[in-house]
Amino acid sequence: MDRYDVIVIGAGPVGGYLSHRLNEYGHSVLLIEEHAEIGRPFQCAGLVNPAAMEKVRMEKSILSQIWGANIHSPKGVSVSIGDPSRNRTNSVCRKIFDEGVVSQSIASGTDLLLSSTALSAEVIDDMVEVLIHTPNGNQTVQGKILCGADGAHSWVRRHFRMGRPKEMMIGFQIEVTGYHGDHGRLDMYTGRNIAPGFFSWAIPSGDTTRIGTWTTPELMNGRSSEEYLNALISNNQINERFSDCREIGRYCGPVPSGIVSKVSVPRVVLFGDAAGICKPTTGGGIGPGFDQVDLIVPKISNSISSNSFGQIQSNLVNSLMADMKRRQRRKKALRDAFLTEMSDDELEDVFSVWSRPEVIELINDVGEIENPIPLGIKMLREIPEFRRLASRAAKAILWS
Repeated sequence: MDRYDVIVIGAGPVGGYLSHRLNEYGHSVLLIEEHAEIGRPFQCAGLVNPAAMEKVRMEKSILSQIWGANIHSPKGVSVSIGDPSRNRTNSVCRKIFDEGVVSQSIASGTDLLLSSTALSAEVIDDMVEVLIHTPNGNQTVQGKILCGADGAHSWVRRHFRMGRPKEMMIGFQIEVTGYHGDHGRLDMYTGRNIAPGFFSWAIPSGDTTRIGTWTTPELMNGRSSEEYLNALISNNQINERFSDCREIGRYCGPVPSGIVSKVSVPRVVLFGDAAGICKPTTGGGIGPGFDQVDLIVPKISNSISSNSFGQIQSNLVNSLMADMKRRQRRKKALRDAFLTEMSDDELEDVFSVWSRPEVIELINDVGEIENPIPLGIKMLREIPEFRRLASRAAKAILWS
């Protein structure tokens, strides 16, 4: 029977980065992936922020650098923000990015099993025993801990009954040629008819553009994600840039946000989408997932080496997540106050303020994709027209 310090299920970017970091601390790792290749299927908008990119140095995967955005109101009022000298995020080829991250883990000592799925897992004394279905038949392996980096519908999370993400959004995206966007800027579209309570996007990705929409099932009023996307690309009042688009691919997937109640139980830890780490403001999960790995791995390394990972160690991991949970709740509350809970008419009023030069300057100076809280506070303090939203937004920021 093969034995490892750690068994990681899910060879996406977070699972690959987790395996590499564990290797750096001297631990043996088995990485298990259900698909036959890394980076497929592709199910996200493919944005990686500069801080996350710095951790893995996968610049060769960048298709477009994004330094700004055109934000469109429900009636088509457009506000352009950003500074070409300040890169905000990167649109990447997820196939190249994911393969590169996983290759780094293999180079540092990780063993990889493709086309393999966990059938069962059980904590036995000082080990987790996992039965795996592989192309060569069933195989049993043991590890000191089991890590679930296996996505929104995590088998590990469900098998060990570790709770659910507080919010599960649905994302639907097509890749097109012929979209006439601005170099270095993505487009964001708002309105109840195209992304109720959230927003849609058009992200430049080299020679193509990724056009998508996301929202929650309870806000969709029985309509499908495809219907909302069709409403976006057929609405010339919003933007005429969709007129020459030709679809070459489509992707759909869940976006889990709201960290689960139990990130860890004895000998089991969840990471990334499996733990509900995605940002409630943008749906991005790679950057927060990397941050979670960097937060937890140094703290649990000694426990792995000594093979002591019971309830005390699990409680420690859960307590480490407290600040990340608090920040995530504040971002969700701010999103709800300024977007999800607003009517289209209220959004038009907001855009009339956002379009003023001094407000755009403030957004460019303070605004951050990763942390919108400072901008929200500053706008409430310095823009009189936002005072009528003060009670709702201030409560979102201060008390959530």
